[in-house]
Amino acid sequence: KSSIKYKYAWLKRSSHAAESTDGQVKKKTKQEATKSRRYNEDYVLMGFTSTSSDPPQALCFFCGEKLANASMKPSHLQRHLTTKHGCHVGKAPEFFRRKLSEFKSSQATMRKVSTKSAKALEASYAVSLLVAKAKKPFTIAEDLLLPAAVVLAETMLDKKSADTLKTVPLSNDTVCRRIDTMGTDIMEQVVGKLGDSFSLQLDESTDVSGHAQLVAFVRYIDTDDICEHILFCKEMEGRTTGEDIFNVVNMFFTRNAISWKSCSSVCTDAAASMTGSARGLIARMRKGNPDIKWTHCVIHREALASKKMSPVLHDVLNDSIKVINFIKSRPLNALLFRSLCENTGAEHTELLLVLSRLFELRAEVHTFLTEHGSPHATMFENKDWLAKLCYLADIFRKLNELNMSLQGKDTSILNLDDKVGGFLKKAEIWKRACDQEDFTCFPQLDVFLSNENVGTAPVKLVIVGHLANLISGFHSYFPDMDEKFVQLDWVRNRFLLSEANRSKLPVTHQEKLMEVASDRGLQMKFGASTLTQFWLCVKQEHPELGQKALEQLLPFASTYLCEASFSAMMLIKTKQRNRLCLEKSLITAVASLPPRMTKILSEVQAHISH
Repeated sequence: KSSIKYKYAWLKRSSHAAESTDGQVKKKTKQEATKSRRYNEDYVLMGFTSTSSDPPQALCFFCGEKLANASMKPSHLQRHLTTKHGCHVGKAPEFFRRKLSEFKSSQATMRKVSTKSAKALEASYAVSLLVAKAKKPFTIAEDLLLPAAVVLAETMLDKKSADTLKTVPLSNDTVCRRIDTMGTDIMEQVVGKLGDSFSLQLDESTDVSGHAQLVAFVRYIDTDDICEHILFCKEMEGRTTGEDIFNVVNMFFTRNAISWKSCSSVCTDAAASMTGSARGLIARMRKGNPDIKWTHCVIHREALASKKMSPVLHDVLNDSIKVINFIKSRPLNALLFRSLCENTGAEHTELLLVLSRLFELRAEVHTFLTEHGSPHATMFENKDWLAKLCYLADIFRKLNELNMSLQGKDTSILNLDDKVGGFLKKAEIWKRACDQEDFTCFPQLDVFLSNENVGTAPVKLVIVGHLANLISGFHSYFPDMDEKFVQLDWVRNRFLLSEANRSKLPVTHQEKLMEVASDRGLQMKFGASTLTQFWLCVKQEHPELGQKALEQLLPFASTYLCEASFSAMMLIKTKQRNRLCLEKSLITAVASLPPRMTKILSEVQAHISH
């Protein structure tokens, strides 16, 4: 028993000693780990310099290998020199210092080349973006822009600067890749910004090669405003039925994880492929989202409403077009007519496809047609025909002004309906005035009737009849216009809402509107911001009321953005570039959202040959 106790005591003392020793070793190791070694200038004679990191590392200037800070010991460094660079052992100190100088010089050169390549890459993307925005061929960068920049630099600066510019990669394929990358990035940004609710604008057109191109724009709520951007441009393969268009849009939504439930409205024209009740685009969309709303393009409706014309005015319009084409479509006739106008001292020397210009040059046109034996010359002797031409020139000018006011970005159904409603009210005034033989609302007609001996009764019947048809056409394409004004007055301006209009709203809306009207801070916000920004601000405090207002402001009112992109498409895809894949070029050209250059440059190798 005594021997057992002795062994146990000995083991216990041994374990305590071991624990004490281990504690000292661990403590010592921890202290050593926190201690960093410093670089000594004598290490150059062993082929080592140090890095600028903290703690410093030993860097071999023969092979570029880095050793840990713990290895910064003469024995370790000497062993590395002996085992890997034995041919340099024992050489003079001047040799090692010269090799160190050469190593530092090469590092500086590499840094300079790397910086130069990075700047050349950035410049390449910047120039490619300019080419895309200008809708020019990709070859223009290498054929014109770069040579011009080199000439300018060599003339204004020096040859060294010109040689530096030559390193910017701007070949045809390089610019094409740059534009594709930026177009993809823009599309990814737009898809990433789509939230729980957005509206869609769709239209299709045929490019110069005969391929149908489907363009989509999207409108969504961003941080503090409503934004609109191009979403995609897809080439239609085969037919352009409503089912085919839906399949293209649905495939894009599926690939980018976009839900049809988030699409609150879509704006298109009224073609059968879009509005068909069974297989049309809208019908297919409503299978994925029954609550989706459809908006008929306001500009398209305005054109259809003003299209109807009486046979008498239609004949005057056709005869006018024939006269203009007789002069303009033949180069010799156009030259002779210009000489005639110059000899007579006319204000204008060119005919345009504008009726007011034809009326202004009616004397010169009559003389020209008479000299060439045209049967249309007699029309310019008929004062009744000229009076109708005057009216057409005046009413077309008013319709053109309305059409131009409906175009543009960042429009909503509210302000476009306001403009159409204002035109309708003016048309009613014109009709009543002309019915009383007061033609002052049509300036050219009024001056002509005042200076010429023309019977106003026949002209009055034609004008009043046309204005009545025009008003009827607008009412058929814009039904319940006055009722819409009243229903949505609270969205247009909450602070000027009359008591009668307020009473037509639900009681819950009236309560919230009274709270908004009593908030002087919101009153100041209304005057200093746009309508969409105001209601986004209201939504933060009154979510339900703000959401109801934004439901009226979010939908597209027209397909203007698609039509504008088709104009850009005609400049980008020409006969000389009929095989171009259009999507990325068009997106980069028309997008108002800039590409994320920092992100793109960080993902691309900065090398002159790329």
